[in-house]
Amino acid sequence: MVRTVIQIDETLCNGCGQCVTGCHEGALQLIDGKARLIGDNLCDGLGACIGECPVGAIEFVQREATPYSEREVLDRIMPLGENTVVAHLKHLKDHGQKDFVHEGFAILTEKGWDAAAVRAKVLGSPSSTGASTPTGHGGGCPGSRVMDFTPRTEAPRPAAIAQAASQLRQWPVQLKLVPTSAPYLQGCDLLVAADCVPFAHASFHQDFLRGRVLLIGCPKLDDTAYYAEKLTQIFATNSIRSVTVVRMEVPCCGGITQAVKTAIVASGQVVPYAEAIISVEGKLLPPR
Repeated sequence: MVRTVIQIDETLCNGCGQCVTGCHEGALQLIDGKARLIGDNLCDGLGACIGECPVGAIEFVQREATPYSEREVLDRIMPLGENTVVAHLKHLKDHGQKDFVHEGFAILTEKGWDAAAVRAKVLGSPSSTGASTPTGHGGGCPGSRVMDFTPRTEAPRPAAIAQAASQLRQWPVQLKLVPTSAPYLQGCDLLVAADCVPFAHASFHQDFLRGRVLLIGCPKLDDTAYYAEKLTQIFATNSIRSVTVVRMEVPCCGGITQAVKTAIVASGQVVPYAEAIISVEGKLLPPR
């Protein structure tokens, strides 16, 4: 069957092992100093490992692959203990894979585990909203975890925000929709933003968008290989002066960084690069 799995570029992989620990299914191993996918049946195609890779060596691909097997994944990770199993099932739950989660509970029962205790840790209990600090439902992938930042009291509306003018210079802004030959791309300073960023960071227009041409996309929901290919054309044909990437802190958002860096290299151009990371609460994080 054709499905989404991850692919590792061994020429980029530096063997750090961060993706191995980031994979909840045990589908990756360090072999001969390189991260390798040891079985298509163990890869759920959800990409938790992508955001863990510091060199952009992992991407999603669509290809013929053995179907994912929850039973084989559990057979592999159950010897590692309950915490590993719980993290794996939370990861599936947070990505909407309910059938696999319930299949997992059934398999644990079949194998004599206390499935009720695991279920309680995976599904948790409803938590109240309205707290002044972030509260979340469950663990697993931070990109899908439900969190509530509602303050206890409504803050006054700052006058500066009320009077702020939009800094948007062009339309469309979705990377999929912008023509590679759009005239505003020629010689521009480019801003490539994950599409959650403008909602999370209150001063996005003033801090990042002013004087730049904007392209937005979601590396979790879209095809990052397509992003890289289109950005390669943009860099190759438009004499881009600089590119700034603004992404969220969640691991899966690292895919947009990977796409931009891959495109710069593939285009053969020298493009000054900068990156900013925004927390899920909307704060600009210190450079890594």
